Amino acid sequence: MAARFSDQEINGLINEPKPLPGNYRSKIQLREKRGHKERELDIIGADGNEFRLIFRQSNYNHLDFSIILAFCPPDTSQTFRLRRYNGKSHEHTNIIEIISFYDFHIHQATERYQDMGTREDAYAEPSDRYSDFPSALRCLMEDCHIDAIQDSQLSLFKEIES
Repeated sequence: MAARFSDQEINGLINEPKPLPGNYRSKIQLREKRGHKERELDIIGADGNEFRLIFRQSNYNHLDFSIILAFCPPDTSQTFRLRRYNGKSHEHTNIIEIISFYDFHIHQATERYQDMGTREDAYAEPSDRYSDFPSALRCLMEDCHIDAIQDSQLSLFKEIES
């Protein structure tokens, strides 16, 4: 059975502080995978919840990327996508609101979309807060309370971009 969460539970998970592990640098180097680069990083939140950061970047189109924060519910192998920061590489349509756009956009898990039986993060809003992979990562880290040691943040972005 798929994990389901209320909007209040989703917000609680997003707001939980998530310190990056000390060895994060060795785990964020994107690896080649059929037409794109990809990597995952598991994080334990301040309240003991398990999260996963998922990075994907096309080899052919620098605007085709996705940076995902997923929650890993206990005692399952599932992931529940809380937020997804996508590049400007495709049109997105919110099926409830019947609104389409072609822009950088942020997907959000919502109770409404779960109730419809769609993907938990099917709802998205356009964003002008980022324009590439590194700036999208900065937004996700800020929005979702992911903390790196201050001196290491610039290195984090440079390492993921390469």
